[in-house]
Amino acid sequence: MAEGGPVTLEVLLRLGRDMLLKAGIPDAALDARLLVERFTGTTRTDAIIDPLRPVDSETSRKILKAFERRTAGEPLHRITGSRQFYGLELSLSPATLEPRPDTETLVDAMLPLVRKTVARRGSCRILDLGTGTGAIALALLSQFPEATATGVDVSAEALATACANAERLGLSVRFSATCSDWFQNVAGLYDVIVSNPPYIPRDDIAGLARDVREHDPRAALDGGGDGLDAYRRIAAEAARFLDDDGTIGLEIGFDQRQAVTSIFEGQGFELLGSAKDLGGDDRVVIFGLPVRSQA
Repeated sequence: MAEGGPVTLEVLLRLGRDMLLKAGIPDAALDARLLVERFTGTTRTDAIIDPLRPVDSETSRKILKAFERRTAGEPLHRITGSRQFYGLELSLSPATLEPRPDTETLVDAMLPLVRKTVARRGSCRILDLGTGTGAIALALLSQFPEATATGVDVSAEALATACANAERLGLSVRFSATCSDWFQNVAGLYDVIVSNPPYIPRDDIAGLARDVREHDPRAALDGGGDGLDAYRRIAAEAARFLDDDGTIGLEIGFDQRQAVTSIFEGQGFELLGSAKDLGGDDRVVIFGLPVRSQA
């Protein structure tokens, strides 16, 4: 930064844009603005009407460090420490996957099923396997005050992040956490089971975008040799935890619909529905147990 003159919003925004452009960062100006706003507590309007607003030296140093992290390839939301998901601001941690818009497709697909359960029973019990930030469970709870959810994760750090998110969003009374390797420590019956499990084939991880392979936890990406290990675990055990007419909603890789469907059908489930993401790729499959639903 220039010597002598005051550091202002305008100076920082220009510096960040130039640094990020030089590093080849897409949307350099937007990322620079979001970082400046995050660390100064200002808005876009502030920068427009008061571009010469001074920024103290300590905050300026933090912003410069944030620019350096971004130019080194660290994702924007890892630097800011949070990300919007389904209208909710969710804190991240090194143990959590960064929730992305594709996963909102799963929330959208499950809303009618939760609504139907609430209408029938007056409540809905949700189990979110591999909850991470709590994104899926908390998004559903935010839409249905009658629902409760249990977030399951093998990482205690991830569960602490999910619980902190629930607390900050005013949802902690209806959200509980269980440290478990999938169903190992789970008890009870649920109306809805949801999961965005790891589904990347192990050998494909090296070819993922840098911000994903270097900053998302590997355990949340690695789906085993063919990417389907987690689906096999869930399909083999889920029936014991589903109440009558219960449903399972899963995020999948763009080319995994047929394989995942075969796995669940092999365990007695039937495909009830599916959904595509905004890019037109298969992203969600929903299963139920027809024999039990007819009993």
